[in-house]
Amino acid sequence: MKITDISVRVFTHSSREVKDSDGHTHPGDPHPVRQALLTITTDDASQGHCLAPTEVVRPFLIDRFVKVVLMGQDPFDREKLWQGLAHWQRGSGAMLTDRTLAIVDLALWDLAGRKLGVPVYKLIGAYRDKVPAYGSTMCGDELPGGLATPEDYHNYAKWLIERGYKAIKLHTWMKPVSWAPDPKMDVKACAAVRAAVGPDIPIMLDAYHGYSRSEALWLGQQLQKLEFAWYEEPMNEASISSYAWLAANLDIPVIGPETADGKHHTRAEWIKAGACDITRTGVHDVGGITPSLKIIHLAESFGMDCEIHGNGVGNLTLCAVQKNGRWYERGLLHPFINYDDVPEYLNARGDAMDADGFVHLSQAPGLGDDINFDYVNSHLV
Repeated sequence: MKITDISVRVFTHSSREVKDSDGHTHPGDPHPVRQALLTITTDDASQGHCLAPTEVVRPFLIDRFVKVVLMGQDPFDREKLWQGLAHWQRGSGAMLTDRTLAIVDLALWDLAGRKLGVPVYKLIGAYRDKVPAYGSTMCGDELPGGLATPEDYHNYAKWLIERGYKAIKLHTWMKPVSWAPDPKMDVKACAAVRAAVGPDIPIMLDAYHGYSRSEALWLGQQLQKLEFAWYEEPMNEASISSYAWLAANLDIPVIGPETADGKHHTRAEWIKAGACDITRTGVHDVGGITPSLKIIHLAESFGMDCEIHGNGVGNLTLCAVQKNGRWYERGLLHPFINYDDVPEYLNARGDAMDADGFVHLSQAPGLGDDINFDYVNSHLV
């Protein structure tokens, strides 16, 4: 079996999510947006698919790098193909990113699952068939009744628990909010959520790399008093030394890195330096399922948990094949958007959650995205 075609379909769909000037997601009015679907096809007509942002599968990247490495190759040689693309990143002028590697890697895994008639998490080796989800909020905003005040976070946290979530992660206020970031306001929101959900619900904070060492230390000390479960990305992750210093001076678990370049190599350096108590990976952060599995087992070798960053069927698959991680990150969530609504290009959500807060793995062959191909093909750009 050989790869004979790699194609990208760009289509439009309606969305209520908008990006601010710093790239954070917020609710907005319905508007058309573009989405891409990468498809890998073999000589026996087998196919694997992965949904993607248009910019990471633009024609230059597919023609110049992806096709050169993949065309004519056996799609089951995932490690070889991933290494081939990863090796070429250095000479790509920073254009061939981990996000492009991730989309290609996910499509190869999807192809293998569809060809063999099994879910990808079973193909890798399942640890569990359902994963508890935590509700991960959007960043704070200045929308009345949204996530504009500590009281808003308090009220929304109550709703999240009623919906079934067994844990909550906060993203608080960040630029371009006029007065953000502000660690004192972060603490007020965190305290409001703790008051809303009681002492037994795990709560986490993603401070989103906005703070100095002294601010990060003070904020972490306040989270310890509130008995938060972990503390995420309060400083720029380029400074491993700053995180080693922070972890040594706090009792609350420090988790990371999230988006630092370097894939499994960087995670190894963080563990060696004592810069984190829990490590982190996600398919789009490090280049796919293939390198994420390296990181999960690296952490396991050190007796360390590895929590998965982000939503989607690729990250859900990682959650299902690991013992050393507890949660699936479901979101981003906001009072003004119903996350359970099914996007037009899907027939069903790949991470539907039951009333008890569990996301069940799809038993369909492949990664688990139930793509509405009729919709995609009728809304092509």
